[in-house]
Amino acid sequence: MFDEPIERLIEYFRQLPGVGKKTAQRYAFYIIENSRERAENFANAIMDVKNKVKLCKECGNYSTSDICPICQKRNKKIICVVQEPKDIISMEKVKSYEGVYHVLFGTISPLENRGPNDIKIKELLARISKDGVKEVIMATNPDVEGDATAMYISKLLKPLGVKVTRLAQGIAMGSDIEFTDEVTLEKALEQRQEI
Repeated sequence: MFDEPIERLIEYFRQLPGVGKKTAQRYAFYIIENSRERAENFANAIMDVKNKVKLCKECGNYSTSDICPICQKRNKKIICVVQEPKDIISMEKVKSYEGVYHVLFGTISPLENRGPNDIKIKELLARISKDGVKEVIMATNPDVEGDATAMYISKLLKPLGVKVTRLAQGIAMGSDIEFTDEVTLEKALEQRQEI
């Protein structure tokens, strides 16, 4: 329907999460209709992210430095365990959490052939012994995989004398933390329970 460069641009936009054909076309035409400078700035921003952003060596969050700003400044005695780096953004909206994070990069999921060795549990255990952690808050999604992962980690940590809590309910079962509003997240964090 369109010339090859336009079709290719539309196809790349379609590969973005949640972007359908019509939205991809709108994005492509937005790029075409704007100045060359704006398109170059957009392309440079993408390349900048790819060239400069890496994973924090302590928590796994995205950062331009080896240790992210959160790990540099926060209380390391409390770790909030999340599934993905994007979950940290949601948790940070709460503004009352003063600890650090640990990104698992997934959950235990037998249906997807993903076990405990396929996510960052060993790294969490190493941090707990190194930093003298007092509490681990499980902030995995409230679904079957998230609950199973939280329970598995809690069983590993109990013998170490570490308090393990789970975000209180209020976050709808089967939903993603990424899409939960700040007020609900704040209440869930305040009302977390030991597991």
